[in-house]
Amino acid sequence: MTKAFILAAGRGERMRPLTDHTPKPLLEVRGKPLIAHHLDALAAAGVREVVINLGWLGAKIREHFGDGSAHGLHISWSDEGWPALETGGGILKALPLLGPEPFILMNGDVFTGFPMARLVSRAQAMPAADLAHLVLVPNPPQHPRGDFALADGRLVEPAPPQHTFSGLYVLRPELFAGCQPGHFGVVPLLRAAARRGQVSAELHEGQWSDVGTPERLAALQTGVHA
Repeated sequence: MTKAFILAAGRGERMRPLTDHTPKPLLEVRGKPLIAHHLDALAAAGVREVVINLGWLGAKIREHFGDGSAHGLHISWSDEGWPALETGGGILKALPLLGPEPFILMNGDVFTGFPMARLVSRAQAMPAADLAHLVLVPNPPQHPRGDFALADGRLVEPAPPQHTFSGLYVLRPELFAGCQPGHFGVVPLLRAAARRGQVSAELHEGQWSDVGTPERLAALQTGVHA
């Protein structure tokens, strides 16, 4: 059964002072914590096993969600302490909890209407040669230069960026072969795999927001895209 990993360890510096005493994933959007939207969407898509990493004020997140049963899930926790690991290091640390199959990975600080069932299907049918599948979005105002190029359903590297990485993806554990525990990012690994032709991608043009500032959080509360 496909598992999912939600990144929830960050400090949320740009969200201060809101995140001084509340971890960013627990900030409320439309009546419930930001990360709860992810949990409910995953459960609705048939996911039952979720791993969440912890860092800044992580005990509050664990206390709030417990074992995940209130959302129809079983949650395992990967506690990194503080300072937390970077994305790549955090994923590598959690791999023993995620198992050998492709898994869904989500940034805990995005808000989106992307259909999670599509990522479940992608994880279950990922070609053996592929190490990752990325969901890209049109460049938002705060990130006009974009991150990656997309052509014929593949991530193109190197190439002038066209679209922004959404923070939604499917990964094979093999992407991290040879990596050593510690602080490192995942993007260099994705770029290297794309150069080898091992990364597929798609463009999502529906609802998506990087909840990176108090202003964007406020805009989401009113239903205005930010």
